[in-house]
Amino acid sequence: MTETQTAEHHPAKPPARLLAGAPLLEGRHVSVSAPEAILVDAHTGRVLWTKRAHERRKIASLTKIMTATLALRAVPWKSTVTVDKRVTTVPLVKEGLRAGERVKAWKLFYALLLYSGNDDAAQLAISSAGSIHGFLRQMNAKAHALGLHDTHYRSPSGVIDEGNFSTAWDLAALTRYALRNPRFRSLVKTKRIQVRWSKPTNSKIYLNNNYLLHAYRGANGVKTGYTHASGWCLVATATRHGRKLIAVILDSPNMYGDARTLLNLGFSHG
Repeated sequence: MTETQTAEHHPAKPPARLLAGAPLLEGRHVSVSAPEAILVDAHTGRVLWTKRAHERRKIASLTKIMTATLALRAVPWKSTVTVDKRVTTVPLVKEGLRAGERVKAWKLFYALLLYSGNDDAAQLAISSAGSIHGFLRQMNAKAHALGLHDTHYRSPSGVIDEGNFSTAWDLAALTRYALRNPRFRSLVKTKRIQVRWSKPTNSKIYLNNNYLLHAYRGANGVKTGYTHASGWCLVATATRHGRKLIAVILDSPNMYGDARTLLNLGFSHG
């Protein structure tokens, strides 16, 4: 079976430790244009609503949720990282890291999750595990340990689509796990930050790619993703009246509209 034959995939048993329960609002009719989506209560792990949530799909930069989760544990926040020459060769969206450049690790984390730099992902992988291949082994081992049986990583950034996939269910479970880290929570809710890079006059402004942070009341994360193969993808979180929800939208022509619809559904349920 090829990766494109997602509709015929028979899912493994869901990871009971992170998500649980038959979808509580499954009978509610909502219009979601994405072919795959899920809504989850972040505090309890209760699944509220699903749409083909176990189909394997390409996930683009949503991959960086796992990258950040592991790297935040391995790379000290205030440490100084020397940029490896290998990271300068990664394709597409890049921070512009230069070989031999010395960078504070915390800057790489902001660039990873707000700007979505693929070279930042590569450098954090190398700083964490010594090599990108070594880090990929850690990513896949962690996915297995968390019960994410429909997830596999081929790059720390998601820029490589072939063989890099997950599901809405697995991404919601991973996000619930990642949110246990207060530094991850702080990073993904940051709307804008100005960072001095190398000289006092040389600074960069990172604007979070997640539009919901600016346009949806209570929005506080997490990550956007896009490649031609994956389509538009989003993991969104929002908190109202002490209740936090996770919505995952994959390959959507209207990912923000879909996320709004699901979050509104969850908050209206009470």
